[in-house]
Amino acid sequence: MSKDLEFATLAGGCFWCIEAVYENLIGIIQVLSGYTGGNTNNPTYNDVCTGQTGHAEVVRIKFDPAIVTYSELLHVFFNLHDPTTLNRQGPDIGTQYRSAIFYHSEVQQLAAQDTIKDLTATNIWGNPIVTTIEPASIFYIAEEYHQKYYQNNTNLPYCQILISPKLSKLRSQFTSLLRNV
Repeated sequence: MSKDLEFATLAGGCFWCIEAVYENLIGIIQVLSGYTGGNTNNPTYNDVCTGQTGHAEVVRIKFDPAIVTYSELLHVFFNLHDPTTLNRQGPDIGTQYRSAIFYHSEVQQLAAQDTIKDLTATNIWGNPIVTTIEPASIFYIAEEYHQKYYQNNTNLPYCQILISPKLSKLRSQFTSLLRNV
């Protein structure tokens, strides 16, 4: 493991879905669900759900760039959510469910911009990408019951209907990035 670990902070709808995906990748040290990008100190889940705090549900990923690159994390991100729906992912609606990349360095900012530029050129979704690129701000860890939500609630309908298909897609499209293959 490299001593030079990095963070990636991504918002792609409900943090339960994104967290479950990134926990399965090589080079990932930690994935935490939380909130960022808003204007309220120490928001709770109930606060964020009102859509009034400005926060997005995010995952903060601690990773080893010697094992998995930031660009690879972005590639997974854009393939496992819809970056063309403004403030919405599936049944989850509101600014807290927006698609956003919160960069931690200029290198990450440029990588995000280049990725969106390349994806826009391919027009694979048929609609414009609305993912925002924002500087990382204060990260507030979500309540404990949100952490490892899928692992702890695999049989709940939400997990079966929304998260399990993302994990199937991950396994079929990103085999080289999976742990324990």
